[in-house]
Amino acid sequence: MDDTKQGDGQPGPGDEVPLDFPRAWAEFADPADDEQVFRCDLTWLTSRWSCIFGSGCQGMLAGRPDDGCCTLGAHFSDEDDEERVRRHARRLTPEIWQHHAEGTGPEGFTEPDPYAEEEGKHKTRRVEGTCIFHNRAGFPGGAGCALHLLALREGREPLETKPDVCWQLPVRWTHEWVTRPDDTQVLVISIGEYDRRGWGPGGHDLHWWCTSAPSAHGAGEPVYVSYRPELVALMGQKAYDVLARLCEERVAGPRHGLPLIAPHPADPVDPADQVHEVR
Repeated sequence: MDDTKQGDGQPGPGDEVPLDFPRAWAEFADPADDEQVFRCDLTWLTSRWSCIFGSGCQGMLAGRPDDGCCTLGAHFSDEDDEERVRRHARRLTPEIWQHHAEGTGPEGFTEPDPYAEEEGKHKTRRVEGTCIFHNRAGFPGGAGCALHLLALREGREPLETKPDVCWQLPVRWTHEWVTRPDDTQVLVISIGEYDRRGWGPGGHDLHWWCTSAPSAHGAGEPVYVSYRPELVALMGQKAYDVLARLCEERVAGPRHGLPLIAPHPADPVDPADQVHEVR
């Protein structure tokens, strides 16, 4: 196993490819807001990545593959995020939440966020080395996130019940105001891959990360299809429709004899064997 860190663009542990490779980006105005522009990584969004939690995931921490990406706990984006999770957590029962007693006890399920403690922000508390909402393998109610299980039981999208960072991963959403040459300003929203660098300097020390691992690529649907609910929540329906059309054109290119520019190196050799339309 190669444990080389990825700060120099070299492969990391396990089956990961280097971080730096050509990417194809598309930029377009938001149909719903003329002060916004989306910049989207088509290489990532048309890749065949899929979550393999419980099915080959090596985990972020060595020796704890069952934790997946739940090891660190979830950092709430703001008070609304925390309150939304709190509201849904009240409906969790011991049957689907292994740490129900700890989470509803005096300490609750949150703790100060060490990276934003001065701002009064919180994160989910860790119990026995991982997020308090993480049910261990073998738990009768189901392994994995209790909030995710709650959503599935209630017929909801998991993004409704889970912390923002949990349902957005591994899509990276950033934004910045840009001043154009004519002195007008526009909010540029980037939608891309949450690779190791997205975690900050410590990301290079993670035991394993899935977005660059070929073992996590090979899904039947590209990311823009499998992550449609999450992308719509981040972008809005009209902007997503534009993105989906651009992705469809990219995926369809090889079917018409056109080369696929800048494919994701973790994808299977022929990642564009069929057109996926979103209706």
